[in-house]
Order: sequence, then C-alpha cells, then structure tokens
Amino acid sequence: MDDFLKKYGIIPNNRSIYDVAISHSSYANEHKDRKNYERLEFLGDAVLELVVSEYLYKNYEQNEGDMTKWRANYVCENANYEYMQKIGLYKYIRVGHGEIGNIQKAIVADIFEAFIGAIYLDQGIDTARKFILDIVTPYILDKTYFLNDYKSILQEAMQTDKRSFVYDLIDEKGPSHNKTFTVVVRIEDVIYGKGIAGSKKEACQKAAKATLEMLAKK
Repeated sequence: MDDFLKKYGIIPNNRSIYDVAISHSSYANEHKDRKNYERLEFLGDAVLELVVSEYLYKNYEQNEGDMTKWRANYVCENANYEYMQKIGLYKYIRVGHGEIGNIQKAIVADIFEAFIGAIYLDQGIDTARKFILDIVTPYILDKTYFLNDYKSILQEAMQTDKRSFVYDLIDEKGPSHNKTFTVVVRIEDVIYGKGIAGSKKEACQKAAKATLEMLAKK
C-alpha cells in the first residue's frame, strides 16, 4: 500500500485510515480490532460526486438534466470498478479467508469510494480532487460509457444533435432455439455501429454501443 500512496504523491498523516478503506467486513470480523470500509464509502461517494459535478459544471455547457446523466455514467459501479482495475488498487483489498479469490464487483467499486473518503479525511479536498480527476478525467475526455443502457444514451445523443436514426435487423440465422441476430444503426441512412447477439435486444444494445464509440472518435 505504501508504494501505491507514494505513486499518487500521498504522504499519510493517518496511515491506518487507508488500511480501513481497503478492509472488507469479512476481514474486520477476523481481526476484532479492525474497522471496515463502509463508513468511508459513505463519505467518499459524496466527495466523488462533488468533484465530478464540479468538473462537468466548469468544463461543459450542458443543462442540469444532461449533467446529471453524465455524472451518473462516471460515478457508478461499473465506472468505479474500472478505475480500480486501471490504477491497481484492487490488489490491496483485504478480505476474510472465505472471500479470497471471490471479491464481488460491487465491493471493489465501493472500496474505490472508501479510499477517496480516506484521502479526503487525511489530506483534504484538494488532494482528493487531484486524485479523482487524474483517474476520471481521461474517461470523460474519451467519452467512455459505463452504463449498460447504450440505447438510451444514443437516443439522448441523437435528440441533442437533432438527427434521425433507426435500428435495422440485417441478418437472422440459426435454429429457433439458437438464433443469431445482426443489427446495425443507421444515422440518416448511413450505417454506423453493428451488433451481433443471441437476441434482438442485446444486438441492438451492442449496435448502440459501437455507434457511440464511433461518434466519440469523430
């Protein structure tokens, strides 16, 4: 853990608070003098929302509703889990013997917020802000989508741009119990993303995701 803190320029005033932030209740139960991350997660969640909200407000001109949806995309379980994988903090999570090798995604995501809570208490808002923005900003700039409802996100993007689009089923093959569907998104008659899946619904989601990724690169 010390090497991780050093990497982000954090010189702890209270070293133990970072250990609490990465400790699951199963670990705390096996070490009776230990606390777990849950209270710090409560605090860190608020700090993360504040910092991301502030960044979006200062750097973009969207209205309140759009900023709320943007923030939800970058402050959610999928996003937090990705951040943990990216920075390698997940390797330091402490769990009980029965949980080793089976740490749930939600726990990994929650501990990211707990760690932010620890930084905030130990170092203050400026250090917490820098830590968050160093990690989250690249994903915002790349327009990474973490929420799974890509169809809704694409719908909102097209409404904003005032462009028409449709989902077009271009192929359906296989026996009735094991069909494969291929769907493309056409924006003003131009084909963008394509999705292939075992259901029309999932194929549409994949096509929407591919389309959003293509639009982000334009």
